Amino acid sequence: MEDRRLLVSVLKRLNENQIALGAAVEELSKWIGERGSNDVVENVQATLATLDENQGFLTLALISLASGTDSNARPE
Repeated sequence: MEDRRLLVSVLKRLNENQIALGAAVEELSKWIGERGSNDVVENVQATLATLDENQGFLTLALISLASGTDSNARPE
C-alpha cells in the first residue's frame, strides 16, 4: 500500500510539473506572438494541445490509483 501511495504522490507531482511547464510555455508563446512570430505560436499551440488532450486521462488515472480501484479508462 505504501508503494501505491508513493507512486500516486510522484505521479501527481509530475502531473503538476507538466501543467506548470505548459502554462510557462503558453506565456512565452503569447510573448513571441506579440512580436510577430505567428508560425512559432501555431507550432507551440499545437504541441500544447497534446498536453491538454492527455490531462483528462491523467487526472482520472490518478484518482483511480489514489482510491485503489481499477480504472476502465484507457489511453487512446
